Amino acid sequence: MLYSSTTPAQKRVDLRAMLTPGAARQFPGTFTPLSAPLIEAKGFDGIYISGAVLANELGLPDIGLTTLTEVAQRAGQIARATNLPALVDADTGFGEPMNVARSVQELEDAGLAGCHIEDQFNPKRCGHLDGKNLVDLQTATQRVAAAARGRRDENFLIMARTDLRAVEGLQPAIERAKALVDAGADAIFPEAMKDLSEFAAVCEAVDVPVLANMTEFGKSPLFTREELAEAGVAMVIYPVTSLRSAMGAIERTLDTLVAEGSQQSAVAEMMTRARLYELVDYEGYNAFDTSIFNFDVPDVHSSSS
Repeated sequence: MLYSSTTPAQKRVDLRAMLTPGAARQFPGTFTPLSAPLIEAKGFDGIYISGAVLANELGLPDIGLTTLTEVAQRAGQIARATNLPALVDADTGFGEPMNVARSVQELEDAGLAGCHIEDQFNPKRCGHLDGKNLVDLQTATQRVAAAARGRRDENFLIMARTDLRAVEGLQPAIERAKALVDAGADAIFPEAMKDLSEFAAVCEAVDVPVLANMTEFGKSPLFTREELAEAGVAMVIYPVTSLRSAMGAIERTLDTLVAEGSQQSAVAEMMTRARLYELVDYEGYNAFDTSIFNFDVPDVHSSSS
């Protein structure tokens, strides 16, 4: 009832314990606290919070327009709605190295289990688009070093993302990944890998967990969890899957309203009232005040709910 019963400190311990080579732990992305308990109920390992999705939810493109305050607030709302550890996209760290250190502390205070910092310039762009501009190695490593130095909980995970593969090729990306680990990164996020052999090469080259980004319509094929595990990947994210699914369903229902003058034919595809009430734990709140949940709810599978 209310929020997570697991402390942020324990979530950070849990995250580190689960990120082993070949584990390929699945972290679906979400943009709303409401779906966090749903992800947990389905047996996933953790929650991913995409910077692109947080920007898109605000009606903005993913070019670095969101602020630290916006990201920390929304990510914190999501993180506290689940017992699972949540990893958040911190873009380029929201400023210079001192800003990066502050960003980490704000995300710690918000209850996140970890974050990743990338090596693009601002304004940045989605990692699966062309024309990215990257900072030099010194700037990239300074960001990571500042993040590691800024954290107060040693278990808060500092992940470094590099977009160098799409700009200069695989081997320079691997060399940068190694340097980012030397600078203090606890894990590596190699963006826009072309195939499983590239994931395997990164996993072989660094002695920290490696993340695979399985975003739709991107440069990486949508490999299965088993394929990525065999390549040595420790964590798999699906950053925009929930948002795209939700927006697709919303658009289809709006089309139904226009075409048919009613949503009746779309109701069977909606989440029922009963299931929604389960997710927000009406009954749990009723344990505190019996006047809250003093009504009957139709069966969870009833289309009329």
